[in-house]
Amino acid sequence: MSEATNMVCRRLGGRVVIVTGGGHGLGRAYARRLAQEGADVVLADIDGPAAEEAAAALNADDSVIGRALGLRIDVASEASLAEMVEKTMAAFGRIDVLINNAAIFATIPVSRLPFDEVSVDEWDLTMNVNLKGVWLAARAVAPVMKAQNYGKIINIASGTAFKGTGGRIHYITTKAGILGLTKTLAHELGAYNVTVNCVAPGSTLSEEKPSEDIQKYREGKGNARPLKRMQVPEDLVGTIAFFSSPDSDFITGQTLVVDGGAYMH
Repeated sequence: MSEATNMVCRRLGGRVVIVTGGGHGLGRAYARRLAQEGADVVLADIDGPAAEEAAAALNADDSVIGRALGLRIDVASEASLAEMVEKTMAAFGRIDVLINNAAIFATIPVSRLPFDEVSVDEWDLTMNVNLKGVWLAARAVAPVMKAQNYGKIINIASGTAFKGTGGRIHYITTKAGILGLTKTLAHELGAYNVTVNCVAPGSTLSEEKPSEDIQKYREGKGNARPLKRMQVPEDLVGTIAFFSSPDSDFITGQTLVVDGGAYMH
């Protein structure tokens, strides 16, 4: 490993990061980058075997400095999140960063339907995971971060929250809600030296086995951007690492759109 790479990797040395939805897609990519930069990472996912497999892969990866732990966690459950905090503290002794990534979208698909065709059950499930789950996870880790007088919460929204689109009103509504939740948490936790920020990805090829239709859809979105290529998980990991690091200690309540220029504000 080069000296330059070593310096970057040490940026998160000694930090403990929880990534919800860490067993698949973007969450797995976030966890790998953070572990490469020295953080100990907890991959918390409703798909427990995937979380454990992803953690084992990190622990066997020579490019990774930090340790990894995989847990089956349901972000819509207070009891499950309490278990997440308990097991993280038992394994690593602190919680420095929470990345609220878990969402119903790709691994658990959300239907692309007109607003009046979305079922009430699907609306409620999407709200429970994508929005209430973010609130509950932040509430679960907050006592630890307050006691430490330090912490970072990074919420994952979506560029669609700014632009809107036909279909998926339930998904887009949850992502818009995260924008307000981020600002409110930033106000409430700032006195404890806890920052709360948000990352809004553009249309990203996060599916692990994308169909031909999905591939074409993502490519079409890429062609409509100023940066004319398809967005991939690696385009987001640097931003996540920045918000997880001391480099962003005086930034809070902000949303950074990472989408190749598809939305400019």
